[in-house]
This record gives sequence, structure tokens and C-alpha cells, in this order.
Amino acid sequence: MALKSGRKLQPSRSRRPQIFKNPKAAFALALIFVDALLVALIIAYVPYTKIDWDAYMSQVTGFLGGERDYTNLKGDTGPLVYPAGFLYIYSAIRFITGGEVYPAQILFGILYTINLSIVIFIYVKTEVLPWWALILLSLSKRVHSIFVLRLFNDCFAMTLLHAALATLLYQKWHLGLILFSGAVSIKMNVLLYAPPLLLLMLKAMNIYGVISALACAALVQILVGLPFLVSYPVAYISGAFNLGRVFIHFWSVNFKFIPEPVFVSKQFAISLLIAHLGLLAAFAHYKWCRHEGGLFKFLHSKAISALSSPSSSGLKILKEEHIMTTLFAGNFIGIVCARSLHYQFYSWYFYSLPYLLWRTHFPTLLRLILFVGVEFCWNVYPSNIYSSALLLCLHLLILWGLWSAQSQYPYVEDELSTRKKEK
Repeated sequence: MALKSGRKLQPSRSRRPQIFKNPKAAFALALIFVDALLVALIIAYVPYTKIDWDAYMSQVTGFLGGERDYTNLKGDTGPLVYPAGFLYIYSAIRFITGGEVYPAQILFGILYTINLSIVIFIYVKTEVLPWWALILLSLSKRVHSIFVLRLFNDCFAMTLLHAALATLLYQKWHLGLILFSGAVSIKMNVLLYAPPLLLLMLKAMNIYGVISALACAALVQILVGLPFLVSYPVAYISGAFNLGRVFIHFWSVNFKFIPEPVFVSKQFAISLLIAHLGLLAAFAHYKWCRHEGGLFKFLHSKAISALSSPSSSGLKILKEEHIMTTLFAGNFIGIVCARSLHYQFYSWYFYSLPYLLWRTHFPTLLRLILFVGVEFCWNVYPSNIYSSALLLCLHLLILWGLWSAQSQYPYVEDELSTRKKEK
């Protein structure tokens, strides 16, 4: 009987969740719990700062009142400049909270915890950071403020984006594109991820798969913007997807040291755009497509394959680390070349910062110094010529570290088959 009972107990031990066998996962759960308590304390004891909330509510009120002309949806900060997904999100928040700030803060506190959980899941799954470095994801004073003391729409956009990235780790490209497009419908900055994402899709799928995934993303944008596209399409497209906006020099965190006449000039904007495209092309050619013989050889082989056998599967499994490194680095290039970064824009790349630092060849001490330095610059208010110049230097140093780091083999199946052949 004792032997039989012992046999019965053994399967139950083997069925224990893997989370309890992984010290990093256990630490991650504890970190999420502690940070949730911190968020609750911030909401309870730190005064709320009113910035865009009233403008958001004014724009939502116009939408709920039946206005479909984007030029007439305005707040005290100006006209509405976000896609329609923003209106749906904040309409729901207004319905739940009655437009009151305190219950909205509680909602954003929950959102913060959900976002942190998704990000930590990505880090645990990719295993790039040591377990103790996960705590860096909870150490940003500015990011806590963006979520629960400012209530910016960037928070929803980035949470949905991180959910999309998590699905891509499972090679779920169509679902990932749908979530990605949903994030774009809240705020357009998510498009900084689009170039590296397209490259990864070309690596992982045949041309039919890429086209169908892009069609899913386009369909999301059409459905989200449909009430406005059928009534005032030009006003919606020009207002929600305006790429030519000029930001106020005073609020710039990254280029405050640039004289204002230069900052607002078209020449400066064009120069940054050229730098952005050039860096993307260089990283794609020499880093992300290095094992395919470079960007141009990869695109040529992809085109030949599409023309000769378009119905072939062409499916390849990409390494999780390659997916995240490419996406995070591509977004970071956009951050470095952005004409203006406002304080809420820190949420666009903060959660990728530890990952990027650990993808460089830098020693751990230098990584931590760079992390603290970036956080310091984002907490200088108002920004000045010294803090913005320092931030740009830190960004460039991180970018150089990514450039000089060794590129890893991107594929899973090919690497396994190659090893078998070698044996």
C-alpha cells in the first residue's frame, strides 16, 4: 500500500507548475506584487498632476455627442491628434469613472501592473537578463508618474504593443499584427516598430503570409476609423496620422540644446529622417540580416523565391532573442532620431532599455551607469541644454554598443539541422 501511494504521489509532483521550479519566475512574481503595492501607495499619497486629462475628456465628450469631424474634436491642449482607438479607450474610461480622476488612477494602476507583467514575461522567456536585473523594470520614477499620475494614452498603446510582442515570441504573426495595429490605433508612435517587424515577417513567412498579416493590420485600422472614414475621411487621416507636426521646443527632453530656430526647421527634421532611415538600413544590412548575406541579398532571394514558388511554405522559426533584439533596437533607433521627446514618451522605450543594455558587450557596471544616467535625464524638469545633451550622448553610446555587439544566428530549425549534419 505504501508503495502504491508513493507511486500516486509522484505524478502530482511532476505536474507542479514550472513557475515554482524557476527561481527567476518566482522572483518576477514577487517583483510584480511589490510594485503593485508601490503603485497603490503612489495613488494614495502622491498628488495627481493635471496635464492632458481634461483635454482627453473634452475630445471624448464631442465624440460621444455625435461629432465625427476630427477638426471639431478639440480640448484645451488643441485639436485631437490621435487615431480613433484613443477615443474608444477613453470613452470607456469616462463611462466607468464618470470622468473622475481618482477612479481613473486606479484603472491606470491596474493597467501598469498588467503591462509590467507582460514585459517581465517577455524578459523571463527570452532569458537575456540575470534574475536580479529584472528589478530595473520597477525603478523608474518617471514611468510610474506617466501611468498613475498623468494618465497618458501612451500607457494603453504600449501595453497593447507589449502584448503583441509577447505573441510574436510564439511566432503568432497574424495575431501579433492585429494587436500591433490596435496599438497604432491608440497612438502612432508604435509605428517605430514597423520596419523591423516587417523584416522579421519576411524572414519568418512566405509572401502570402506577409500580405495576409498586413491585411489583418489594415483591416483593424479601417474598422477602428470607419465612423470617421465614411463621414470625414480627409479630416480623420490628416488629423490622426499627421507626420508633420512640430513640437514645442520647451518640452523637448532630447534636443533642448539645439537652438529653437533650428529645432523647428524643416532642414533639421529632414536630417533626422535621413539619419533614421540610414541607421535602420545599416542595422538591417550588417546586423539583422548578417547571416543571410546582408539586407539586399536577403530581399533578392526573397523576391526570387516569391516569383518562382509563391505557394511554398517558406516558414521559419525565429529565435526569441533575435525577435526581441531586432524590434527593440529598431524602435530605439527611432527614439535616438526623434525630433522631440516629451516626458510621456519615455514609456516608448523604457521597458526595452535593460534588454538593450544586456545585448551590448558592456560590463555590468557600465550598463547600470547608463540606465541610471538615462533615468536621471528624464527626471530633470524642465529639461535643459545639459540634461538633453547628456541624454543624446547616452543614447548614442547604447546604440554603439548594440552596433558593436556580436550578431547571433536568427533561426531555430536551420541551426538544429546544421548541427545534425555536422554530427
